[in-house]
Amino acid sequence: MLRIFGLAVLVATGTAYSHAEETLKATLWKDPQCGCCEGYADYLRQNGFEVDVKPTNDLAMISGKAGVPADMQGCHTTFVDGYVIDGHVPVTTVRKLLSERPDIAGITLPGMPMGSPGMVGKKTGPFTIYTVPKDGKQPTVYATE
Repeated sequence: MLRIFGLAVLVATGTAYSHAEETLKATLWKDPQCGCCEGYADYLRQNGFEVDVKPTNDLAMISGKAGVPADMQGCHTTFVDGYVIDGHVPVTTVRKLLSERPDIAGITLPGMPMGSPGMVGKKTGPFTIYTVPKDGKQPTVYATE
């Protein structure tokens, strides 16, 4: 009887499985000497992601193979749940992507904007996050944060 009651409480509150489902596995490829990439990995961990960091000297090749145009690449490339997330993309936009599940390869925040997650400095303006389309289409704005 106690077991059934406990199960009923967990189902009613939604806490039984929600935390397990929220933990997403991410693989983050980065330059071996880059510290801000480690900062971004920590940021993802603080936001419920399990992150496997992989140092590489072929980051441009990894980003390119994932479909990120050379002029749109960030300083690291992360793969989460079938999508590429390039650069210091805020977790709210990553979660939006994973919730909406659009038919794109992923998203990118080009460069290393000051004040973005994992970067030092003060944010000076909104971050523009672009789509990484499939099949060589033109990137479009996915979100502004």
